[in-house]
Amino acid sequence: MWQDEILEEIHRIREKRAKHFNYDIDAMFAYWRKQEAESDREIVSLSPKRRPRKSQRQT
Repeated sequence: MWQDEILEEIHRIREKRAKHFNYDIDAMFAYWRKQEAESDREIVSLSPKRRPRKSQRQT
């Protein structure tokens, strides 16, 4: 069977990262948010696009 080495590496890294946080998704997100806040990068938050009401939709 064909194996993708890059994909396998991604899975290994994800597993290692999850294990580091004891598979606690809340802890992982708290860490990422902290990293984001401490970063020098500009953070852009896009608001979701609103869908037009049925009465305003074009047919």
